[in-house]
Amino acid sequence: MIRFHHNPPVIFKRRQRSPTPAQVVALSFVLAIALATLLLWLPVSQAPGQRLTLLEALFTATSAICVTGLAVVDTGTAFSPFGQVVIMLLIQMGGLGFITLGTVLALATGRRVGLGERMRLQVQLSTLQLGGVVRLIRHILVLVAVSVGIGTLLLWLRFAPLYGPGEGLFYALFHSISAFNNAGFSLYPDSLERFARDPLISLTVTGLLIVGGLGFIVINDLIRYYRAPSRTALSLHSKVALTATVGLLLGATLMILAIEWRNPATLGTFSWPDKLLASFFQAATPRTAGFNTLDYSAMQPATQLFTMWLMFIGGSPGSTAGGIKTVTFLVLIGSAWSLVRGRGELTLFTRRIAIATVLRAGVIALLGALLLGGAITVLSLSDPYIPFLALAFEAVSAFGTVGLSLGITSELSGLGQVVLIALMYLGRVGLLTFALALVEQEVEKPLQHPAEDVVIG
Repeated sequence: MIRFHHNPPVIFKRRQRSPTPAQVVALSFVLAIALATLLLWLPVSQAPGQRLTLLEALFTATSAICVTGLAVVDTGTAFSPFGQVVIMLLIQMGGLGFITLGTVLALATGRRVGLGERMRLQVQLSTLQLGGVVRLIRHILVLVAVSVGIGTLLLWLRFAPLYGPGEGLFYALFHSISAFNNAGFSLYPDSLERFARDPLISLTVTGLLIVGGLGFIVINDLIRYYRAPSRTALSLHSKVALTATVGLLLGATLMILAIEWRNPATLGTFSWPDKLLASFFQAATPRTAGFNTLDYSAMQPATQLFTMWLMFIGGSPGSTAGGIKTVTFLVLIGSAWSLVRGRGELTLFTRRIAIATVLRAGVIALLGALLLGGAITVLSLSDPYIPFLALAFEAVSAFGTVGLSLGITSELSGLGQVVLIALMYLGRVGLLTFALALVEQEVEKPLQHPAEDVVIG
């Protein structure tokens, strides 16, 4: 007897790929913006007699979550107290990041933080090492609570006499959270211009901007150095970030002071201590948040162009600030200097910087420049009646998640506002993170081709 054995067909299933850490980070901001838009669009979030369009709600939600500060409506009058609280919470959640918030919930419920979640945290926080990210989260929460608490107390000392203890506390908390997270949202239509000569307001907000713009990694290193001073307490990253931050702050203060010294619309009528105070404030805010104590539309064109450079540079990696980041800027400057001097490698603080890091810095700067070039071109086509410098200023401000404006945000067309929404999102998520989210990671090591030099420039 002949038996025929029937073999069941083999079904080949395509292996399901789990989303990469970069994809999770990028998607988390998209989902959060969508939910925040619907929340701000509700009538309960809007002031009596106000009715926001869906685009205005989307713009505000993106600006808050991406901690930018650009606004198409006045936050203090267009939104109800409930809506203002929502914006304040969105700023804080956007500053921390939604992967961080998920980890906080996991720790609060006693759930173990797995390897995948740690990898996503590493991408969001821009840390070099996977180990210790959960411990860093705990330190971040303490830093946020202490910084915002101190800032709120100091600002309350000024706002309480103006609005009473209760409302003054809300004003203080709102501006403290906005400043620490480098958002730049204000309950005043003119930002903080009325406090240009007020040292308490100016220095408190500036301090919060600087701490938030340094990044959690740098602050953590500084605390560790304070507890046990040693040569190894500060990492190379922290040394580079601190050097770039201090250098940019001092250089920008002197530059703004020199250009605007006699401008009657800005510093011209100030006493010299007030000129120094206002210049220092304007030097800090372009790289982080969109607060201003001077009218940027009244500044000299040279100051506006210089401010655009500061906004493009941004804050430090791992912070709530945008831009290409201070470390990237210093690595590029150092690489150019090394090339001019005929050196084949970059050395910072007696440490050799890997060529991959230099290439990464170049890619980030190039992608940022290309993105801004395309965005400004679209803006010049969609809003041809607005001066080109104002459009470029707005685009760089959105990409750097800064929030400074020459007063044209609400005048932009629908397409122009959509362009700014995209720039704010990409500036907060990060260009490399977004690029990595669009491609699948290679599992196998790619074939290495022979190396050969080419002529550059």
